[in-house]
Amino acid sequence: MLTADTINALPRKPGVYLFKDRSGKPLYIGKAKDLQKRLSSYLRTGKDQAFKSWLILKNSHSLDHIITATEKEALILEGNLIKKHRPRYNVKIKDDSNYPFLKLDINHKYPRLSIVRRMKSDGALYYGPFTSTSAVRSTLRLIGPLFPLRKCRTNEVPKRSRPCLNFQLGLCLAPCCEHVSPEEYREIVDQVKLFLEGRNRELISRLRGMMQMASRDLNFEKAARLRDQIKAVEKTIERQTIVSSGRKDQDVIGLFHSGKEAVIVILLVREGYLIGTRYFTVYCEWEDSGETLESFLKQYYRDRGYVPSEIIISNAIGDLALIAEWITGIAGRKISLFVPTRGGKKKLVDMATANAENIMRERQHTEQVAVLENAKSMLKLQKIPYRIEGLDISNLQGEHPVASLVSFYKGVPQRSGYRNYRIREVRGIDDYAMIAEAVRRRLTKGDQPDLFLIDGGRGHLSAARRVIEARGLEDPPDIVSIAKANRGEAGAVDKVYIQNRRNPLMLSRNHPVLLFLMRIRDETHRRAIGYHRTRRRKSFMESELDKVRGVGPKKKKELLRYLGDIQSIARASVEEIRQVPGIDKRTAESIFDYFKALSL
Repeated sequence: MLTADTINALPRKPGVYLFKDRSGKPLYIGKAKDLQKRLSSYLRTGKDQAFKSWLILKNSHSLDHIITATEKEALILEGNLIKKHRPRYNVKIKDDSNYPFLKLDINHKYPRLSIVRRMKSDGALYYGPFTSTSAVRSTLRLIGPLFPLRKCRTNEVPKRSRPCLNFQLGLCLAPCCEHVSPEEYREIVDQVKLFLEGRNRELISRLRGMMQMASRDLNFEKAARLRDQIKAVEKTIERQTIVSSGRKDQDVIGLFHSGKEAVIVILLVREGYLIGTRYFTVYCEWEDSGETLESFLKQYYRDRGYVPSEIIISNAIGDLALIAEWITGIAGRKISLFVPTRGGKKKLVDMATANAENIMRERQHTEQVAVLENAKSMLKLQKIPYRIEGLDISNLQGEHPVASLVSFYKGVPQRSGYRNYRIREVRGIDDYAMIAEAVRRRLTKGDQPDLFLIDGGRGHLSAARRVIEARGLEDPPDIVSIAKANRGEAGAVDKVYIQNRRNPLMLSRNHPVLLFLMRIRDETHRRAIGYHRTRRRKSFMESELDKVRGVGPKKKKELLRYLGDIQSIARASVEEIRQVPGIDKRTAESIFDYFKALSL
């Protein structure tokens, strides 16, 4: 699909390119300063080819491109197309439909504040997301007495002959009875905007001017109301933390990347005060932190009603100057975008990053506990398996058999609980007996896990169960085994065997419990294979000393004790070997010549 000829036919101009699948649906949309140069990077091979590029090429069927006059136009068009098509391989900010927003419909003659769960491209202003419904309702309760917007829930202002109780309480200006002009009401709306954007000092200055004007006009009732508003806003400011001595408006953005997701936290600094935070979860399986942050900036600031004068970010991005220029165009004034390296701004961005990491860890913990609770139900366990130990064996035709054990606590590997065992009691090929020996030896030491996960089938499960039952424990650990899917069988998934059930438990391919068990099994298998290879290699090398003339058990023991291991002996010079007690010159030369011949 994408060949050198296709690349050479592309113009060396700025534009947007679209990789599409067989149905014509965009898989990935990108922008380029030079289309030909940018797309040629997809043809790199080997270590120079990014995995994401390989994946896009593998799954795409056709390529389209759109030429633009400037790179900035390409950036804007890229954002619009991503928003429209939401391609599979572009970075996605996770849907915030679970989190509430405050909506202010400024297109309405008499706007009101309402709580919504989803942002729309309807020209209204949206503030949030808030972390909970209680948080957004608390903000509404604070705004209500300060700024008397209408409280009626209907979209259109109802016609009334008499105002409702909110007017009597001073919570509404009663536009339903035309007690307020659209111009006066719009002034209140502007004040609400300043308050929600955190521009409180600008708001106070505006209210003071209005209060003084009302006093000059001898409208003392209005002046008193404005005075109370000013005091309430000042009280709100007192509860906020000063984080910047420059009295600037800033968005401080920190990113923490873990696995296929990243959390981005924005500290909202207005006039030097930290007035709040927002956070977003971003799906980014193939992008690094810089690419993820760049994609986030392009999506987040595309529809912002207010943009602060400084945007401070935690990671370097590729098109920093271009994106700063684009955001400046959206804001209508100069916007600075930069990555600090020291000083107060670096501390601020570190604070944002630390918050992002904390949110990610809390989310992962919550999700993992949910998986463990689900595992208890699905696997018919006695209790929630907070501590799980995986067990696997490895041998080659019964030679050098070993067992390895890994430990997980609340879904996280606990390296201090990892163990290796040399199988001592079993001769020949008997996997079940080897599992039984490993379980028996584990049960003799330390606290017991909540669950043993055996790499194997029903026979392995039964062997482990017999050992545990023979111990007569008051609170025995549960046992589950997991066997790999049959090779060549289309749609086959790993089989999970549980106690008191004849047939395996077949979970769906993407079931979180199955994925978790597979993760532990794979970690156990990796360790067992690695330990077995080490044992084989060591055994092979140690046996080589037996073939050297003049080296008996006593000298062999001294050589290993003095030089450490067989690899060190093989690398040692004649003089170094002679330093070993009991080794004369002739024997040292024999050892040196033997290992030298092996390396040829």
